Amino acid sequence: MQSPIIATAIHDGHQLALPLIEYAHLQEHERFREEDPYTAEMVDLPVSRVVVSTSRFQTDLNRRRERAVYRRPEDAWGLTVWRPPLPELTVERLLKGYDRFYDDMAELLQWTIARFGRFVVLDVHSYNYRRDDPMTEANIGENPEINVGTGHNHEKWRAFGHCMVKFLAHHQFNGRFLDVRENVKFKGGAFSEWINRNYGEYGCVLSLEFKKTFMDEWTGRADIGHIHCIRSMLTGSIPFLLDLLDRTVESSYPYEH
Repeated sequence: MQSPIIATAIHDGHQLALPLIEYAHLQEHERFREEDPYTAEMVDLPVSRVVVSTSRFQTDLNRRRERAVYRRPEDAWGLTVWRPPLPELTVERLLKGYDRFYDDMAELLQWTIARFGRFVVLDVHSYNYRRDDPMTEANIGENPEINVGTGHNHEKWRAFGHCMVKFLAHHQFNGRFLDVRENVKFKGGAFSEWINRNYGEYGCVLSLEFKKTFMDEWTGRADIGHIHCIRSMLTGSIPFLLDLLDRTVESSYPYEH
C-alpha cells in the first residue's frame, strides 16, 4: 500500500541459507529465542511494509556492516553461532545481501519522499526479559513493556517520540495501562542510524521494542490475542502519525501538545 508510513520487521525471520546449515552451531530454538518472532504479524498494517524472512543470525540488518555477521560469541549474547567459523568468501556473500537490502530501502525511501515529501518508519522489534531463566523477570525499572527508540532522529522530529509514547501509553491491555517509555532500553540500531543519516531531513524512525510479554520467550508459544491487540494499537496510530506529519511539515517547529 502506498503510504508515507513504512512499517518494518527486519528481525522477524528465521531462515538460514542452505550453505550455512553445515556451519550452524546453534539449535533452532536457540536462534528463535534471540530473533523477533511475530513482529511480521504486528506490522501487518495498511501502510508500506518491509518484512525480512532470513534470520538475524545470517545477517543482522540492524547492525553496521562491519558487525552484521556474527563472528565471535561477544557479537551474539555469548553464543557460538558458527563452528567451524564461516569462510571469508561466505561472509562476503552475506554482506552483499546486506548491501542489497540497504539499496532496496534507499529506493523505497526515495520513492516515498518523492511521492509524499516526508515519511515515518515504524521499526518494530521485540526483546527478552527472562534472559537468566524462564521464571526470573528483568528489573521493571529498566525494561518497559514498550520502548520507543528515537536516539538517532533529527531535532526537527523530537515531538514524534514524545507523542508516540503518550499515544501508546493511553491504551489498556487486560484492564491496565501500558508502561511505555522513550530511549530506556534501546535508542535505535544501525538501521535507524542509517535512515536518519541519509534521509533525516524528510522523516524519522520510531524503533518500537516490545517486551516479549506476548509470548513465552523460552518455548516460543505466542499469545495470539495479545499480538492482535498490538497490531490493533499500531493500526490506530496511523491516522495520529499522519496528522502529526502534516502538522510538522506545515509548521516551522515540531508540533507539541
